[in-house]
Amino acid sequence: MGKPLGATGEFFKRRDEWRKHPMLTSQLRHATPGLGIALVAFGIYLVGEAAYNRIYVSSHSSSSHSHSH
Repeated sequence: MGKPLGATGEFFKRRDEWRKHPMLTSQLRHATPGLGIALVAFGIYLVGEAAYNRIYVSSHSSSSHSHSH
């Protein structure tokens, strides 16, 4: 069998340590400070628009068909 992967694993572990640096992991959150709030607000808008269209448009669509005849 070949030699154990311990040395190779340690080599790649040391090579990838920079990816877990605290300055890099928190940069995305600091680069987009309002993204989470914006996504929640956009989701609420989409739900509200869907509810509005279901309630308002469906009740007026029957009356608009009667006016066109």
